[in-house]
Amino acid sequence: MFKLLIAGDFCPQNRVQDLIEKEDYHAVFGEVIEYTSKVDYSIVNLEAPVVESPAKPIEKCGPNLKCTSKAVKALKYAGFDMVTLANNHFFDYGEAGVKDTLVACEKGGIATVGGGMNLYEASQTAYINIKGSQVAIINCCEHEFSIATDNSGGSNPLNPIQQYYAIREAKEKADYVVVIVHGGHEMYQLPSPRMKETYRFFVDAGADAVINHHQHCYSGYEVYNSKPIFYGLGNFCFDRINKCVPLWNEGFMVTLTMNEFAIDFELIPYIQGNDETGVRIIEDKDVFSKNISCLNEIISDNTKLKIEFKSFMDRTSKGYLLALEPYQNRYMKALYCKGLLPSFLTKDRLLMLANYLKCEAHIERLINSLKHNYLC
Repeated sequence: MFKLLIAGDFCPQNRVQDLIEKEDYHAVFGEVIEYTSKVDYSIVNLEAPVVESPAKPIEKCGPNLKCTSKAVKALKYAGFDMVTLANNHFFDYGEAGVKDTLVACEKGGIATVGGGMNLYEASQTAYINIKGSQVAIINCCEHEFSIATDNSGGSNPLNPIQQYYAIREAKEKADYVVVIVHGGHEMYQLPSPRMKETYRFFVDAGADAVINHHQHCYSGYEVYNSKPIFYGLGNFCFDRINKCVPLWNEGFMVTLTMNEFAIDFELIPYIQGNDETGVRIIEDKDVFSKNISCLNEIISDNTKLKIEFKSFMDRTSKGYLLALEPYQNRYMKALYCKGLLPSFLTKDRLLMLANYLKCEAHIERLINSLKHNYLC
């Protein structure tokens, strides 16, 4: 029997960055150490690449995040043994950021999975020995601007076919297979039906547990065919100044207890990024437990899950239609083609469209926006 702890997104910025640069790691992770010290292995998602050599941010939608090697030292201090690198920010500073991150983690004694200097490296399964048991860790993320290619660094992409083969191979080599995915809809506390179907498929392929993060808020979980699926851990440590929003600031770590008969688990809820900087464990779990139960009840019912997801997409559809504006009638189109009207397809707009058409979560919302507004 052994215990494995998994945490969500770590991005050292604002007040947390200041503390880490001063090497005041205890102020950030003091309460976490009690839990990492009680398990045999701990994993967290490093949401920002280490950038210490000269590097420019890549062109993309959304912020370009980065940190220094002291962030890796902070995670080591907190008791983490591995970082997942398959996320939408790993390539924010190009090849330099990828290389600096891998070097910093190797020097800092922290293992990596889900990222590499090319697609082959990024897609490799990590095998770790924990108290005599071989454990396989598979890490992937939805398609945004961080995906590795055959010739460039980045993250391992979500591809259920490729993950199926990776799980099947890992099942032959390891005693346990854990799949960690970075994806979903930001600030939405439920999985999409696509996510539920995909993660259940991973269990059917042989995964012993599936864990998701990315949404900046926690979600619920289910036990499918005796295997746990966690649909969102929330931000682990992602400081935002003057924005004490419960969705953003609350999350949980999960401890998996593996034995030959069953996989037990415990949720460890916390608050981060409020008035008191750092991760603070929640002692009174009543409100958290009630919220989780409500989310789980919806997740367990496919009809309710579809209704909630459709409602969420409808509420947020207009933002996606902005990408398709503005010229609609033939006269304006003709003037545009003759060069008499300016193009609204700026570089930023083209990047936004590319992101909408690559990322699984964005594709879902764009299609729904079109159906809701024009194709009903």
